[in-house]
Amino acid sequence: MRDIVLFIFIALVLAMGFKRPFLWVLLYIYVDIVSPQMIGWGFIRSLQLSLVAFVAAFVGYVVLDTKENSRFTITQALMVALLAWCGYTTLGAVFQEFAWQKWDWVWKSIFFAAFLPLTLRTRLRLEAALVVFVLSIGANAISGGLKTVLGGGGYGQLVLLVNVDAGLYEGSIMSTAAIASIPLILFLARRGSIFPPHWTVWVFSAALIFACMLIPIGTGARTGLICIAVFGVLLMRQVKYRFLIAGLGAVAVVAATPFLPQEYKERMETITGFRSDESASTRIEVWKWTYHYVLANPTGGGFDAYRGNSFTYEIPDVEGEGNNRRVTYREITDQARAYHSSYFEVLGEQGWLGLFLWLSLQGLGLYQMERIRWREGKKRPDRDIFMFDLATALQHAQIIFLVGALFVGIAFQSFVFILLAFQAALWSQWRQKRRGFEPSPVAAKLAATRRAATA
Repeated sequence: MRDIVLFIFIALVLAMGFKRPFLWVLLYIYVDIVSPQMIGWGFIRSLQLSLVAFVAAFVGYVVLDTKENSRFTITQALMVALLAWCGYTTLGAVFQEFAWQKWDWVWKSIFFAAFLPLTLRTRLRLEAALVVFVLSIGANAISGGLKTVLGGGGYGQLVLLVNVDAGLYEGSIMSTAAIASIPLILFLARRGSIFPPHWTVWVFSAALIFACMLIPIGTGARTGLICIAVFGVLLMRQVKYRFLIAGLGAVAVVAATPFLPQEYKERMETITGFRSDESASTRIEVWKWTYHYVLANPTGGGFDAYRGNSFTYEIPDVEGEGNNRRVTYREITDQARAYHSSYFEVLGEQGWLGLFLWLSLQGLGLYQMERIRWREGKKRPDRDIFMFDLATALQHAQIIFLVGALFVGIAFQSFVFILLAFQAALWSQWRQKRRGFEPSPVAAKLAATRRAATA
């Protein structure tokens, strides 16, 4: 029954797309994030839904959609450059079989993100894509949140919509994505036009935010706790009564602590005691290995180059308490351990040039959103509050991702590049709008010359 419902839904969207080709773009966002073909149990698993939606979105834009106001931005150019470089490093990857397996989904993530801003040429389209993006992540968050409340959580135990420990269904990755989507949820609740502000919208948004906050608890992901802290700090940037909100937040944390699972609290305590935690110590050793590896191989080792790492280190074991403590050191030998950091993931796989391109994408997005925030700030009489709030939400979502990415290898996940595509689309729309209000320096000089000549 589940297969039939999913198939009918996707078939209907595909059919409606012949009249509104942009629906195929929204369909691909949904398929890419939710992976409905993995939710079903029967025939739908054999269907290439991702490929069908991908081809439909691209061909629909090229053949059926209008190209009016479509712009190619520097962000998209950087994406294309990163895609080309990833292709080059894959050709010479150390572990060819695994590298091509990762390339199979990475190229689609980057290519679609470079293509997406061309279709988001209006404010309504951008908002529609945001709604589908948030609700797609929310589908996982709601499922995980309900299971957490009902006691089905635990590190490595929480099963989301699909019992797969990869991609967005992996605990730490989902925790980062869930918390990063909260600023977007708040924006849509405040400024949305598809679902205009209403008490029902706010109730659903509050419930969805609560579900997102439960994901780090249900998964036991330490990264999620750090992302929640970052979100709290960023929230102070927006609210009027900062001390009041901070106080209420502190009270909420104290009140919620007794209800948290003991396993979760013990795992979070390892954040401060990372030197004696084998998982954290292994990450540090992997990062050291990656740095020295790239010093010897400046172009990186291609996708999944971490499979070649091997190292030995010592971690302290503490016995007893107070003055009776005794510290002994235990030797650990490990190999083929993942990067557990997006920055070292890009460095180890794509080398210095790949890291430069990836960081340039992130830095450019932060700069462009801050530029919009500055121009549409409160002191501007002609400000566009929609663009100001959306730029703030996208920037905050990206900052949360960048902090979470310090501890999780999610550099090439599609939801990251979709966020960057939203920023590129907003930047393009904002530049186009401001050109209508503000003449360029050359045009302003010519106008002044004409006025002087006719005076």
